[in-house]
Amino acid sequence: MERFDAKNIRNIAVLGHQGSGKTTLVESLYYITGGSKVKGEVEKKNTVSDYLPDEIRKQCSISTAVVPIYHNGYKLNLIDIPGNDDFVSEALGVTRIVKGAVLVIDATTKVQVGTIKHWNFLRKRGIPTFIYVNKMDKENVVFDDVLEDIRSKLGKTAVPFCYPLGHEDKFDGFCNVVDLKARIFNGTECVDAEIYEDKRMKVFELHNMIVEAVAGTDDELLEKFFMGETLTNEEIHRGLRKGVLDGELIPVLVGSATKNIGIHTMLNMFIDYLPNPSDLKPYEAENEKGEIVTRLTTTEEPFSAYVFKTIVDPYSGVINLFKINSGSIKSGDEVRASNGDTVKISALYVMTGKNLTAVDELHAGDIGAVTRLDKISSGMTLSDTKNVITYKPVKYPTAVIFKGLVVKNKNDENKIGISLAKIQLEDPAVEVKRNQETKQLLLGGLSSTHVDYIIEKLKNTYKIEVDVEPMKIVYRESIKKTGQAIGRYVKQSGGSGFYGVVDMRFEPSEDIEFAEEVFGGAVPKNYFGAVEKGFREALEKGGLAGFPVIGVKGVLVDGKYHSVDSNDMAFKMAAILAFKEAYKSCKPIILEPIMRITVNVDGKYIGDVLADLNSRRARVQSIEEGEHEVNEIVALVPESEIIDYATQLRSLTQASGFFNREFESYEEVPSYMVDKVIADNKIQ
Repeated sequence: MERFDAKNIRNIAVLGHQGSGKTTLVESLYYITGGSKVKGEVEKKNTVSDYLPDEIRKQCSISTAVVPIYHNGYKLNLIDIPGNDDFVSEALGVTRIVKGAVLVIDATTKVQVGTIKHWNFLRKRGIPTFIYVNKMDKENVVFDDVLEDIRSKLGKTAVPFCYPLGHEDKFDGFCNVVDLKARIFNGTECVDAEIYEDKRMKVFELHNMIVEAVAGTDDELLEKFFMGETLTNEEIHRGLRKGVLDGELIPVLVGSATKNIGIHTMLNMFIDYLPNPSDLKPYEAENEKGEIVTRLTTTEEPFSAYVFKTIVDPYSGVINLFKINSGSIKSGDEVRASNGDTVKISALYVMTGKNLTAVDELHAGDIGAVTRLDKISSGMTLSDTKNVITYKPVKYPTAVIFKGLVVKNKNDENKIGISLAKIQLEDPAVEVKRNQETKQLLLGGLSSTHVDYIIEKLKNTYKIEVDVEPMKIVYRESIKKTGQAIGRYVKQSGGSGFYGVVDMRFEPSEDIEFAEEVFGGAVPKNYFGAVEKGFREALEKGGLAGFPVIGVKGVLVDGKYHSVDSNDMAFKMAAILAFKEAYKSCKPIILEPIMRITVNVDGKYIGDVLADLNSRRARVQSIEEGEHEVNEIVALVPESEIIDYATQLRSLTQASGFFNREFESYEEVPSYMVDKVIADNKIQ
């Protein structure tokens, strides 16, 4: 395979709202550059990037796919990212490693919620981006309205590098506004043509706007522009590239991916205006001493790479996709992973959709794959064993909705843990935990449909069927008042007996504590450990509903022992009896888990969201306004109130809002709810 240096590589993320035509665009680019003899179609279920059984069945992307294409001596690694919000972790991983992107917009629906979310990812990462207005061949599309929607929602820096040509609602080509060249679709392919007479004035007006924007990027060009001199094509291209790289210009292209309209122009503009991996700032990492170091994307630097995607394939096993940030790697090399393991790269691959092609070596800026390195996963760094560094891993969103799983076939009990672990490798936003108190196996995801998809995958891929039940809330018990009682465990009926008597005080505390205030040897010191063990064992099941008890200090005040019959068991049981007796007079209470949630919501929905949070007994801690009128609300809310919150938030915000959650503390359940909590959750 031909060697590609960083300057001849472009890594391009393809993003957009679900259904905008990302996969069709990738397929068109792959076909046009000779990747396939027949162009795949989503409807025919034969595209190169949607290859998983679930993707074929659902006819939409649910996993990131890499599709390298080759054009005029350049290698362009296209990375098709799912548009569905349930797979947002895919976008987070990929936008860490690319330095170029194309955001696909459906001309018939304009800028949608998913478009804005992906746009915000790209802006946050500072990734130079093209906007491709797809489906321009559909009826009733008015490009000027689409452009106005783009500029109002994504920013005024969006500039049309292409302008559609056609009559009324019939789109049959476009004009390259930069080079003033027209391309017309003749029913089979796009061919060079003259600019339509009725479009000339508009096209030249846009061309002059672009020239003026270029002049503003350089003092010499600006002076030349004001002197009335014509800028050369080379000066225009150079200025445009600088504007795109600096994020000051967002090129807008037009076309139809199904008809391959605008594809050749897009390819050439990718090469002309998007950065190669060695452009822009170097990567920062941390060395073994904890010092910040940088890596330039050149082959001269020590090898380092970031693993951005893990795939579990039934035939190839674990496949890890990585982007080489510096240096080069060959088959047989040993590298250090950020988990501390030294691993040997026995085989090196380039991945195209589902197909692996073996290669001998890869260089800085390129994307590769390794197989059967089971301890390697997304977010890890691979580096030279003599120059070990670690890149900061991506912070993935937390699971916000949980469902209990009950395996239908008992023979699958041993399989489900391994299967869920494989699913977690592929999707870091999936959380799995087994609650020992409620005896539930809990599956967590970003939404109800996300969890449902995982359950469907268990069935279709791993042949495990499960029933689903609501998640049970893990409550606690505690006390609000000090109480004291005597515990007696005496059994003397001849021979070895049991004799233990303790007088204990129990009081509210920040933590679980044990102390003793025994005088005169009423209880020998060698039994203190048994008393504490009994006290802690008694806390495992409270007297109200059987929940574990927290926030209690147990103090051994007095007691009695027998020189023959006393033993550890007797004093342990005496402590348990003392606690149970005193508990009734300690004003026991039920505690519920409180979660800290961070809600991101568009400003226009903030009133509805705050009202809904108020109905869920939430206490809002802060409200901060972020970029693009997105507000961040931080609130403390009982976990029992947000079991269904992910679904409700999507409904309130037309799917634009999202949130993260983490455990904060336990707090007392309001008195009017205690009886219901006990009735619903009493542990027998």
